[in-house]
Amino acid sequence: MIPKTELHLHLEGAAPPAFIRGLASEQGTRLDALFDERGDYRFEDFRQFLRTYEGATSVLRGPEEFARLTRAVLEESASHGVIYTEAFLSPDFCGGRDRGAWAEYLAAIEEAAAAVPEIEMRGIVTCIRHFGPDAARETARCAAETAGRFVTGWGMGGDEGMGKAADFAWAFDCAREAGLGITVHAGEFGGPESVRDALALRPSRLGHGVRSIEDLALVDRLAEDGVVLEVCPLSNVRLGLYEDVRRHPIERLRDRGVKVTVSTDDPPFFGTTMTREYDALAEAFGWTEDDFRALNRISAEAAFCDDATRAKLLETFP
Repeated sequence: MIPKTELHLHLEGAAPPAFIRGLASEQGTRLDALFDERGDYRFEDFRQFLRTYEGATSVLRGPEEFARLTRAVLEESASHGVIYTEAFLSPDFCGGRDRGAWAEYLAAIEEAAAAVPEIEMRGIVTCIRHFGPDAARETARCAAETAGRFVTGWGMGGDEGMGKAADFAWAFDCAREAGLGITVHAGEFGGPESVRDALALRPSRLGHGVRSIEDLALVDRLAEDGVVLEVCPLSNVRLGLYEDVRRHPIERLRDRGVKVTVSTDDPPFFGTTMTREYDALAEAFGWTEDDFRALNRISAEAAFCDDATRAKLLETFP
């Protein structure tokens, strides 16, 4: 099995449906509307996906639930050969942006991560774009106060159509001053204009970014500036951006010099794993172990981690 690194994984979005249903049963909560007849998450488009996602997180009520979730997610990732992962963590879902509560949640998550030694984890604290700039400021304070060995990054997810990136500049400056690596979700549903908008925040990485392919001058800018794309091919296909993996622009972006990586995003929502992502890319584009080794080197170089961890990862992908 090829060792793998993953830079774009939403912790709550990686919760298996059975895990969420189990918590709901323990709590006496009914979430039937979130699931289809097969027991999978139910959604038809991105807006409904966001509603289903937020509904599923409603049973993640305390540090204990997040600790259980972390262990389940990391064990699943490790079973697919992932040796290093960065997971998006949101104080919005972990204590309602209360800094004291957030610290308790984070301690539980970090302790659970340490209990799965097969995989190294780091946290990217993430504000939710459609919750607005004021909420993002509170989230940034949570991130800045807990920045360190485990919390190493800062990002923004949510609905790309809500507001301008500049509206969130204070939160990003706060995180940057705390020494956190910067990433932004863009170029998924917002098109290339959302990528240009996000670049004003000076990220080293972009979550998705694939619709930059619609503006080749923008693609060349990404390549020249070395901005790394956290690409999630099967997520993009499942949400309707592309008909299938063969039509996905990841290879065209790569051929034009853009640094791309591969991740699963919210794997149980999209019926994927890192194994399935690799298999799909190998089938669609004929990628070999050498191609995947090169992708993993890019991931290691772009990871929000300490130098010793990075060096260890790079040794794995000579």
